[in-house]
Amino acid sequence: MMATGGGDGRRRGRRRSKMRLSRLYSFACGRRPTAVDDESSSRIGGPGFTRVVNANGGGGIPEYGYRSNSVSTTKYNVVTFVPKSLLEQFRRVANIYFLISACLTYTNLAPYTSASAVAPLVLVLLATMVKEAIEDWRRKQQDTEVNNRKTKVLQDGAFHSTKWMNLQVGDIVKVEKDEFFPADLILLSSSYEDAICYVETMNLDGETNLKLKQSLEASSGLQEDDSFNSFRAVIRCEDPNPHLYSFVGNIEIEEQQYPLSPQQILLRDSKLRNTEYVYGVVIFTGHDTKVMQNAMKAPSKRSKIERKMDRIIYLLLSALVLISVIGSVFFGIATRDDLQDGRPKRWYLRPDDSTIYFKPTKAAISAILHFFTAMMLYGNFIPISLYISIEIVKLLQALFINQDIHMYHEETDTPAHARTSNLNEELGQVDTILTDKTGTLTCNSMEFIKCSIAGIAYGRGITEVERAMAKRKGSPLIADMASNTQGSQAAIKGFNFTDERVMNGNWVSQPHSGVIQMFFRLLAVCHTCIPEVDEESGTISYEAESPDEAAFVVAARELGFTFYQRTQTGVFLHELDPSSGKQVDRSYKLLHVLEFNSARKRMSVIVRNEEGKIFLFSKGADSVMFERLSSSDCAYREVTQDHINEYADAGLRTLVLAYRQLDEAEYANFDRKFTAAKNSVSADRDEMIEEAADLLERKLILLGATAVEDKLQKGVPECIDKLAQAGIKIWVLTGDKMETAINIGYACSLLRQGMTQITITLEQPDIIALEKGGGDKAAVAKASKENVVKQINEGKKRIDGSVVGEAFALIIDGKSLTYALEEDAKGALMDLAVGCKSVICCRSSPKQKALVTRLVKESTGKVSLAIGDGANDVGMIQEADIGVGISGAEGMQAVMASDVSIAQFRFLERLLLVHGHWCYSRISAMICYFFYKNITFGVTLFLYEAYTSFSGQTFYNDWALSTYNVFFTSLPVIAMGVFDQDVSARFCLRYPMLYQEGPQNLLFRWSRLLGWMAYGVASGVIIFFLTSAALQHQAFRRGGEVVDLAILSGTAYTCVVWAVNAQMTVTANYFTLVQHACIWGSVALWYVFLLAYGAITPAFSTNYFMLFTDGLAAAPSYWVVTLLVPAAALLPYFTYSAAKTRFFPDYHNKIQWLQHRGSNADDPEFGHALRQFSVRSTGVGVSARRDARDLHLPPPSQSHSHSQTTST
Repeated sequence: MMATGGGDGRRRGRRRSKMRLSRLYSFACGRRPTAVDDESSSRIGGPGFTRVVNANGGGGIPEYGYRSNSVSTTKYNVVTFVPKSLLEQFRRVANIYFLISACLTYTNLAPYTSASAVAPLVLVLLATMVKEAIEDWRRKQQDTEVNNRKTKVLQDGAFHSTKWMNLQVGDIVKVEKDEFFPADLILLSSSYEDAICYVETMNLDGETNLKLKQSLEASSGLQEDDSFNSFRAVIRCEDPNPHLYSFVGNIEIEEQQYPLSPQQILLRDSKLRNTEYVYGVVIFTGHDTKVMQNAMKAPSKRSKIERKMDRIIYLLLSALVLISVIGSVFFGIATRDDLQDGRPKRWYLRPDDSTIYFKPTKAAISAILHFFTAMMLYGNFIPISLYISIEIVKLLQALFINQDIHMYHEETDTPAHARTSNLNEELGQVDTILTDKTGTLTCNSMEFIKCSIAGIAYGRGITEVERAMAKRKGSPLIADMASNTQGSQAAIKGFNFTDERVMNGNWVSQPHSGVIQMFFRLLAVCHTCIPEVDEESGTISYEAESPDEAAFVVAARELGFTFYQRTQTGVFLHELDPSSGKQVDRSYKLLHVLEFNSARKRMSVIVRNEEGKIFLFSKGADSVMFERLSSSDCAYREVTQDHINEYADAGLRTLVLAYRQLDEAEYANFDRKFTAAKNSVSADRDEMIEEAADLLERKLILLGATAVEDKLQKGVPECIDKLAQAGIKIWVLTGDKMETAINIGYACSLLRQGMTQITITLEQPDIIALEKGGGDKAAVAKASKENVVKQINEGKKRIDGSVVGEAFALIIDGKSLTYALEEDAKGALMDLAVGCKSVICCRSSPKQKALVTRLVKESTGKVSLAIGDGANDVGMIQEADIGVGISGAEGMQAVMASDVSIAQFRFLERLLLVHGHWCYSRISAMICYFFYKNITFGVTLFLYEAYTSFSGQTFYNDWALSTYNVFFTSLPVIAMGVFDQDVSARFCLRYPMLYQEGPQNLLFRWSRLLGWMAYGVASGVIIFFLTSAALQHQAFRRGGEVVDLAILSGTAYTCVVWAVNAQMTVTANYFTLVQHACIWGSVALWYVFLLAYGAITPAFSTNYFMLFTDGLAAAPSYWVVTLLVPAAALLPYFTYSAAKTRFFPDYHNKIQWLQHRGSNADDPEFGHALRQFSVRSTGVGVSARRDARDLHLPPPSQSHSHSQTTST
């Protein structure tokens, strides 16, 4: 180890006295390496391991061209904005059509002026670009906030504060307690003498428990700022990659190389906890960091409705081409037949003065050129303002989502935020939700709530699951819950236990007081927590590797066993002495700590008390602890197992507590074997350690079991139940271990007693033996994959052979998921998952979460929604059709990558069932209406063309054509898209099955679309023929002139405007003053246009000059026709709507009937029947748990697990 100068004593004096956990053996922290091993050194410099970092050399980026530490989640920059946004716009086929049409208007083929064709297209493109710019600017601001965070970096011999974005590879940084790591670092030293530190990785893997990291011994002496002035090192390591849990490299210090492992790497966006400061060298920056490598590039998402709109546009374009061909053919025939004796028959039309190519001698050429004229002429079949109208509507819908007070979280002052408005209607079509656990379903708070000691159950607290079930049943248990738990919840974090039999020292009078004493003593001793005493108040708080460990220590403290100090070799308690009733100080010498891991499923400590007796204290999962109990100790084993099952049914996490006293010879024998195993450098070192521990952890004496509530966010069980009733499937993807994931599944009612679990895991004896045997990696991988595929196939067979109504849950770990997601296995995995009511993927890496999300999205073809709160969720949030970020939690990565952010999971219920349904219903109706009104308008154009031998003469004035979609019909449809409510919010939540109209696409299916199009054709036909017939013999103007083109077109245009706007009044389900103003204002605007436009010089207004004042307004027939013809055009809709609502009502029609009739409904039983129809048997949720109990389903098989488990 290199020298670091004097002052060691002074430095140690300035440090806080804390436990140096790395000096105790744990499975998490192995021996500190002192030399490069052959395996790692042989890989350095090869493919994938080419990175070289000059620590404190200052030449990282210029010398090697490494990326800066600035990160960007924006879609555009200053250079790419215009081309990329235009490219995005022209992904829409309608815009391509209008661009071509606009270009053709500069030729002689155009039936109208180029300005009237170009202006609407430019307006549409500019409006959408402005929207995109605003949304991307918001992303830029959030990126800037992250990039401008401050950290300390070594510059000119001292540590100075600098922005994260200015860090370079090779910089030495100093990170202090509760700060996030600004880049991926190699730990050099810390405030602890043995250079350990505690790291919270919640933003990476979702886990809240602290991870222990330790630097190499060669750099651990660098304890002060000035000790780095002469420090130099060269790091050679792997290239940037997304693997969070692996790292290969070495560091050269003073010409000596040392191997690096994941134990020395500190990842960006993880947080330093319980450590005053650490020093590290930057190895990966910006988008090279592992967290950013796991974040896929933000895609440009398009909703399924928008993609379907393109197909509709293709359909309309095909229709447009067809009628243009028909028109051109008839035009060619008419042109050919117009020649008589070498002269045109219709010489009075002066065809030689026309811009239209009209040569009877070349009729075919005339027909071909007329085709392009017709394509422009009938362009109103394609709604140019549809896209911009939808953009405006979605922006306003997003504004209402943002302003919804029911999705505002007052505690954190966090409203809902629709970060992009492109996907509003997708919120109403979600088929599958893929959710993270930690920070998403839970609020990162564990509470000790119940326990079983010596076969007696203690604790009267009510869990979230029990509360939700009681609420649905209307049970008085709710009142009891309020009185029993409210005070404790508010007073002590992590402690929600109430039972007068053991509180306030009353346990000393219990029949088994000795067992109770040993139970709480075990809780106070068997852990790795570190106490911190507040110097001002004297209160003790605990830093723990897991939140449930903290809850155990707090529970022990509240019940008379206060853990107040830890040294390297001892644990010190204030214990309640049963004989005196007073607090006494007791110390326990800590001999060994055997830490928990997923394979052991237990933790043990070996201690010596003040009398010299040696005890083994152990706690762990019931599945491993019961088999380790002494065969003679079975007095309350079965009762304890029953209590554990009850706790599991209440959604609680359980652990079994047991102990045994060791004699000196037994301990000495264990200590010798254990020490030899620790010091071994052979390949089977870990197996030797496990064998030594396994021999000691047997013949245990049962004390009881704990029950801790993994505190769910408020309203999570109810929200999941409501979403399940809406027909939405819910998958949990978490980085937590399998036991934790299963417990949270019970807590939020995704799992329940009686549900058969299909567990796919590679924790199989044959696979473990193969891995520990040091076999060929390819052989291990092949055997692992075959094992996983076998388990999947056996699971499918179980489902196929099951009885009707049997509920299955699929639980798969990350290692198995690696093989199950391969191309030839993922189809079988998806088939199995579809047959299960619940799916839980545990120990999932961020990449796996994204791949599972992609699998669900691509396999089902339906809308998927991913929701999470940490950087480890970014991949799946971006991969899903809709990404929802939970804001308010630490870190902004999930929110920055999301499409919508909310503060709590429970707000997802209102976001989907209310806003999602409304947006889907509104957008669907809006698009159908758009095509209806454009087809109505276009049909009148086509019919006039047919009357004029398809001459290419426009029926309407140029600017009247161009302004139809922009001024006279767009505002009402925008108002409907923003304000319409087919069903109120209360009824949306009361009848969740209404939501299925979205996933089943009932409101935007082809039959509905084609029906509206057919209705548009019918309306156009009615308007044109009735208007033409009614005006055929009418006189206009003062001179008594008969109808001319201007009069006919002006009247027909008025009828169209009235008809399509009046249609809005009968289509809308909900009216506001804004909607009325838009509908009647649009109609009035047409008359204002006639007056204003007609007053302009004839050179511009052409045949509409003084049309209204001189021609239309003074004629009574005009007013009669514009009153009766629109009414006749609406008659088909009235007839169809009345018949359908009366005889074939949709689900929302039934709810509308209830809503409108209210308490005066003639048949109150209809409402009850409808409600029952809306409640579906889903197999998951609080309702399913309640129904299972009510039906007295048979209990699960008596095993060590909480439910029937198939570990195939």
